[in-house]
Formats: sequence, C-alpha cells, structure tokens
Amino acid sequence: MKIADQQLSSPSASTAPPHAGTPPVGKKGRWGRTLDAVDERLGISALAYPVPAHANGLAWSLGGITAVAFAILVVTGVVLAQFYSPTPETANQSVRGIVTDVWAGNVFRGLHFWAAQAMYVTAALHLVRVFVTGSFKKPREGNWLIGVVMFGLVTLAIFTGTVLKWDQEGYEALMHNLDVGNILGGAGFWFSAGFASQVSILVRIYGAHVVIVPGLILALVVLHFLLVKRHRISPHPSLRADARGEQADQDEPTEPFTHHLRRIAAFGLVLFGVLGVLAVVFPPPVGSTPVQGIEVTAPPWMFWWPFALENWFGVSAILWGEVAFFALLAAVPFLDRSKERAWRRRPVSMTIAAALVLLLVVLSVLMVVLPRGEHL
Repeated sequence: MKIADQQLSSPSASTAPPHAGTPPVGKKGRWGRTLDAVDERLGISALAYPVPAHANGLAWSLGGITAVAFAILVVTGVVLAQFYSPTPETANQSVRGIVTDVWAGNVFRGLHFWAAQAMYVTAALHLVRVFVTGSFKKPREGNWLIGVVMFGLVTLAIFTGTVLKWDQEGYEALMHNLDVGNILGGAGFWFSAGFASQVSILVRIYGAHVVIVPGLILALVVLHFLLVKRHRISPHPSLRADARGEQADQDEPTEPFTHHLRRIAAFGLVLFGVLGVLAVVFPPPVGSTPVQGIEVTAPPWMFWWPFALENWFGVSAILWGEVAFFALLAAVPFLDRSKERAWRRRPVSMTIAAALVLLLVVLSVLMVVLPRGEHL
C-alpha cells in the first residue's frame, strides 16, 4: 500500500501527459486545426519531401514555370471559351468580338497567346536542361518519355489554337494538316471529312483544344510530378552524388518541396507580370476571314523548320520531319546509356544535340528568307 501511495503521489506519475512527444491540441488555433484536418485526409504533408539545394535555381525550376504557364492558359482559356463560337460562319467574328466588345477581352486573349509561347519555350528549355545535366538517365528514363509526349501535346495545343482563330493563317494551318491526314491514310481518319460529317471539323478541333489536349497534359503533369517525388530530383553533374550516382549526396543541403514551390510561385509571378506587359504592348492580331485556294501566310514560329522542309519536299516532309524529331527525342535515354551526367564527358551526345539544334535554327531562318511555294 505504501508503494502504491508513493506512486500515486509521485510528481512524475501525476503530471506526465499521456503523449509526451506531441503538443497539446488546445494550443493550436482554429486555422492550425483546420489545416491538420485537411492534411490528415489529403496527405498534403507528403509534399514536404527533401529537395537538394541545387534544384532551387532558375534552370532547375523550368518544369515548374512551365506548369505555371499551363495554369495561366487554363484560366484565360476558360474566360475566352465563354465568348467564342466554334463554327466556321461565326468563329472569326467571335474572336473579334472578344477583342472589341468584351471587358478586358483583349488582355485575356493576349495573356492566353503569350502564355502559349512561354509554355512552349520553357518546356523546350526544360528538356534541354534535363538533357545537358543527364537527368534523363536511370532511373528517370520514363519521366523523360513523359516529358517528350507533353512537349508534343504543347505543340498540338498551339496548332489547334491557331486554327480556332479561323483567319487565313489558321485556315491554311488546317489545310496542311488535312493533307497530312490524307497521307496517313486510315491512320489520319480524324482529319477526314467522313469521320463525323454532321459536325464541322472546327468544332472537333475546338473540343481537342479545350478538352482532349489539356486533359492529357494535366494527367501527364500529375504523373510527371509523382515520378519526380518517387525518384527525387536528379543530382547535379558537377556535385557529388551517392554511390550509385542516382541521387544527390546526402551531405548536400536540402529543403522541403513546399519551400521549392514558393520559389516556383515567385518565378511564376514574374512570368505573369511579363506576360501581362506583352499582352498590353503586343496584343496578338486577328486576321481576316479565310479565303480558299490561296497560300499566303507563314505558320507560327515554332513550325517554321518543318515548313522549310515542305518547300523542298512537299507536304509529306512536315509529317516525316516531325516524326523523326520526336522519335529522336524519345530515343535519347536508349542511345545515351552511360552513367556519365556531365556534358563535357558526353561528347558524342552533345555533338549530335548541337547539330540538331543548329539544323532547326538554319531551317527556320531559311523558311523566313527564302520564297515560299504553294503546296495546298
């Protein structure tokens, strides 16, 4: 009895909390308790995985900046969709109405246009950075392939958006792709007139632009980020890596991914500001309604190089040039299989990549300076 009395009267026995390692719930405010409840159900704290210090620079944040551009495209696209009419008879006029009759419509359209350019550029630069730093190597080959597919979808989104203006440029872009569909034969059924004769192809392209393409991009972005979380951000080629060369050295400083998101948000605000200035100072023009049977416009700048091939080899060169380009990108992790990540120790890969970039630049310049033929 004395021992029991001593235990009951012991300060440590009477004052020790039931869970000594956790703070009392009552000390948290309502906002804190709400966040805990949300996190308990959604697992948001799982985003706090460690990110090595080298990943916080601009070059290693290009993927996140591309995602910000995509978010701007979605928001502005939702606004523009409220006033756009996807029929050949009214499409061009509805775009003009957005510019002249809708409050801030010209700004929203400008933001949408320049965000598309930014997404293409940042996605391309992201692929370049991943290639140069060897971040596509084991075990991240699958994520490289996902990135290549997303880059192709970005290109497709710009093409479909060009057509939706239903001006001379958009009409000629569509005619080129109808010809490409004919070259593909049965594989190009979506572009054939008989696929859905009761629905205008402009309506189907509108559906692809606002639903199919962005939906696929969103699904792949989620998968892309999940694989980044699984494999973690690749080691910097100039810094020490782990014994297998697949992860950053454990002594490199890290921060939670949530802190990395803050930096991406800061970069995103800068991007949004730049796009806003471009939208106001350089608003995208609206061409006149299309005229059939002529070919007088140049395509958007990212399509200049395949159209240079068209001038020499005909419309089929657009198809096979694009196929060869994306096939080469997809083959990168299977051709460059060494463990070396630094670009200086990969002379063959870097030489081929430099030659490809030079070829694309030269073809683009030739597209501008040489006279264009008619192929439609």
